[in-house]
Amino acid sequence: MLSSRTKMNLFKQPQRIWDPVNECLDRDSLELLQLSRLRSTLENVYRNVPCYQVKFGEAAVGPEDLRQLSDLAHFPFTTKEDLRLNYPYGMFAVPMREVVRIHSSSGTTGKPTVVGYTRQDLNTWSELAARFMTAAGVTEDDIVHIAFGYGLFTGAFGLHYGAERLGASVIPMSSGNTDKQIMIMQDYRSTALVCTPSYALTLADRMERLGIDPASLNLRFGLFGAEPWSEEMRREIETRLQIIATDNFGLSEVMGPGIAGECLHRCGMHIFEDHFIPEIIDPDTGKVLPPGSRGELVLTSLTKEAFPMVRYRTRDITRLHYEPCACGRTHVRMEKTMGRSDDMLIIKGVNVFPTQIEEVLFQVEGCEPHYQLVLDRVGAMDTLEVQVEVNERIFFDEMKKQRGFVDMLEKRLVSALGVGAKVKLVEPSSMPRHEGKANRIVDRRKP
Repeated sequence: MLSSRTKMNLFKQPQRIWDPVNECLDRDSLELLQLSRLRSTLENVYRNVPCYQVKFGEAAVGPEDLRQLSDLAHFPFTTKEDLRLNYPYGMFAVPMREVVRIHSSSGTTGKPTVVGYTRQDLNTWSELAARFMTAAGVTEDDIVHIAFGYGLFTGAFGLHYGAERLGASVIPMSSGNTDKQIMIMQDYRSTALVCTPSYALTLADRMERLGIDPASLNLRFGLFGAEPWSEEMRREIETRLQIIATDNFGLSEVMGPGIAGECLHRCGMHIFEDHFIPEIIDPDTGKVLPPGSRGELVLTSLTKEAFPMVRYRTRDITRLHYEPCACGRTHVRMEKTMGRSDDMLIIKGVNVFPTQIEEVLFQVEGCEPHYQLVLDRVGAMDTLEVQVEVNERIFFDEMKKQRGFVDMLEKRLVSALGVGAKVKLVEPSSMPRHEGKANRIVDRRKP
């Protein structure tokens, strides 16, 4: 069992780097490597993927037009619609006999997007997952408890093989069965927890109800991803589970977890630029924005064999920072995603992201870390109702005090969002708990 002081002292340990040669390249050397790999990628997709042959032709560009990295902006975007139109294997750049693994998205809005991996792709994936897990503090001495669902979803497998690559012990627990998750963490002495941040809070809720002190566990680290989460949510998780929580980023369409991850300085997720080129664009115009601008993240893979992606529109909203990080890594850092351009809520003409609302709620004592956003339309006017769990003291308080609490929340929300929202308090434990990605939006507006 590790004391809270021992866990926090982990911050003071020297920062380990899995691949110091490539993670600490100077910018000139890194860009030369990117240019060489990008040329190879463009030639590969133009030669082997009919979709790219058509798209390059329509844009009147070819691999020979790439003379410097900035020329990438002249090439067309790849979208999820391209993947759906070429379902299942039309975007593969190698014959199926070279594909040794197939994953896909959930396909909740239609046909899933299908991705493939060669044996070398799996080796690369394991290496990059080992990079961000090392950056997050995991070592060969850790016992990694993976509570992502195993299956076509890339999350569990990416971290599983990354942990094994760096020499850690892996518990492939998968998702669900919260009581058993906690029992395994206790009995097997798990030191690193891998899941969604919303499920981490579900675990914390259940431990509190069972009377289990998180300090009695051996957990030191939490590696969380697969959904946007705020700094307030990070603090909530760290306090209630007594761990160090880090963020990581991946997309099944581009590779899976291992595209980027935080180091222990937690000032942005390092994107592994020797394998991916990031751009930030205006989501409305598609124009590349200057460094430091907030916009939609676009990614180009540089080393994928089976399923290379050129200028894939992730729909994730973030910002890139090129200043050096104290950890010694030189790769660009991306901020926590504040939402997705296609999940962004537009209320009375104002752009609103769920994470903005989460930041407000998590700062207010009495609010539980469970909420839902209900969108509706009254006449021609969109409305937003924020349903938030509160503790028993607030929920069963006298009406006058409860009304004052609601008024305070509504004022904070309008100040943060620039648009009004109605707050509805719901009783403790009434919101659904999530084992995977949290579904926080209910849209009742008719098209």
